[in-house]
Amino acid sequence: MKALIQRVKSANVAVNGVVISSIERGLCVLIDSYCPNSIRKLLNVKIFDDDNNIKWKATVVDKQYELLCVSQFTLYNTWKGNRPDFHNAMPAEKSRVFYETFVQGLKEAYEPEKIKDGAFGEYMQVSIQNDGPVTFEIESPAHINKNNKRMGVQVVPQVDLDKEDELSVNEK
Repeated sequence: MKALIQRVKSANVAVNGVVISSIERGLCVLIDSYCPNSIRKLLNVKIFDDDNNIKWKATVVDKQYELLCVSQFTLYNTWKGNRPDFHNAMPAEKSRVFYETFVQGLKEAYEPEKIKDGAFGEYMQVSIQNDGPVTFEIESPAHINKNNKRMGVQVVPQVDLDKEDELSVNEK
């Protein structure tokens, strides 16, 4: 599983020029696939200021904010020269099941009306107003090899999906 989490003031997804989902403050999550710990991590990551304006103390749940989830297979790209290659991405049929399971799991774990999503497999336009800007990448450890490389690209610090309470960044 790999996801980019962006703290946003607002975000929306359009297909063929028609907005199909939108949120106000919250998180825009671009996700390649799903692992069970990702839901817990996403809902518990301390990415917002608390009510006393102390940074990195409140979760999306604490603030009662919304989440906009967008399927994005391009997160698992590699490069062949100057061209992106997507052979590491999950096949569409399998990925659809994982994505739908992820969105449903978020709805069950939080408030269903606060979970919005894009249109799987469609050509979408995603508009965000990034708040900060704040953007984090999370990736399940299974996708990182022993040499700290991901298809020849140096691995950036990753969020540990097995930690429950704090946003834990591991220098891999």
